[in-house]
Amino acid sequence: MHIKFKRLNHIQICIPLNKEEEARGFYCKILGLQEIEKPEYLKKNGGFWLEIADIELHIGAEEQINNSKRHPAFEVENMEQIKSALVKQGIKIKEDKDLPNFKRFSFYDPFDNRIELLEAK
Repeated sequence: MHIKFKRLNHIQICIPLNKEEEARGFYCKILGLQEIEKPEYLKKNGGFWLEIADIELHIGAEEQINNSKRHPAFEVENMEQIKSALVKQGIKIKEDKDLPNFKRFSFYDPFDNRIELLEAK
């Protein structure tokens, strides 16, 4: 079988149950992401959806959150300015070693989800 993948549609990360307003404060107010409508039949599960670049970021709510190396990575411009703004907001930053063609660092949401940002060298 040959699967013809077209594009990445969405990424889902999780937050603890009943923490949607705190998560909206981080993702919408601090990061400036736009919330998009979640289908009515899924709203009962908690969480919310956001638009980021040309994909969706789904914020799911679940009882147990575990620490993991899983993370999304987004290519950006003006990475140093972004990092500086996050630090001023008190956001936890992790310095990552550069990749051959990219500078990079990671930051963490209030629920310890890691998000990596990369910028072409």
